[in-house]
Amino acid sequence: MIRIAVTGASGFCGGHVARAAAARGAEVVCLGRRPGPVGEHRFWDAARELPDLSGADLVVHCAAAVGDPAPGSPAEREMHAVNVGGTERLLAAAGGRPVVWVSSASVYDPRPDRSLVGEDHPRDGQLNAYGRTKAEGEALALAAGAVVLRPRAVYGPGDTTLLPRIVSRVRAGTLFLPGPDVLLSLTAVENLADAALAAADWTPGAYNVADAEPYARDATVRRVLAAHGITARIRHLPPGLARAAARAAEALARGAEPLLSRYAVDQLAHSVVLDLTRAHSRGWTPHHTLDGYLATLRTPGPRGA
Repeated sequence: MIRIAVTGASGFCGGHVARAAAARGAEVVCLGRRPGPVGEHRFWDAARELPDLSGADLVVHCAAAVGDPAPGSPAEREMHAVNVGGTERLLAAAGGRPVVWVSSASVYDPRPDRSLVGEDHPRDGQLNAYGRTKAEGEALALAAGAVVLRPRAVYGPGDTTLLPRIVSRVRAGTLFLPGPDVLLSLTAVENLADAALAAADWTPGAYNVADAEPYARDATVRRVLAAHGITARIRHLPPGLARAAARAAEALARGAEPLLSRYAVDQLAHSVVLDLTRAHSRGWTPHHTLDGYLATLRTPGPRGA
């Protein structure tokens, strides 16, 4: 029986990977500060110590510090300690074991066209510490011969960030979005988990991971709101005005995470579609969709927000 070590298994993505591995008959070891949903728990503080990977045949590294911290803040320093230092410690402990390292499409440079982003897209110019530290961490992983997965905007059961954040931005029955409608890649967490377990057999390197087709932003947001029982008008802000509002919010935050950031505006204002050709060439096909997930949500009836 294969033994798979999953870091960050108490979190959203790591928990799904751990459960998927157990469902396929693997023995699972969950590493993190809190126990995972299945298997054995081994305590690991990614920012400060080496993990115990003894007995593991494969390592799936999902542990990460996420968010949009202010430059120079303690949260930014902790993010670097986890996403970069934690990667160094993980690779040192792996000792030649195969590693699947879960990265993010946030590593891609936001300045060039992103209407179809391949894995060779430039990886600099990131707009926040999360993108920068994930890029730095994955560079270490790639140099060590790991398989690196780059999902974008992961959603699904247990998501406490992406879709809930959209819902929370509705004010007085209105949701403002920056600029005109765009196409966006999203990644069902089940698709990410499938890829993470399949990737043990892939050639080392980077692979984009997302749902099979991109989504039209405005129609998708409407479906998300409807699935949560919310009726709201969508109105478009000029992108320049949205960026100015983000800069003001960042200045007013004074070291805390801002309510609106240039990174958040960028994620919604420009088409970002991931090219999945490389992952497809390894035999991987994503089967889960946003509509399938939304169909599982209970809708108590339309309400305003």
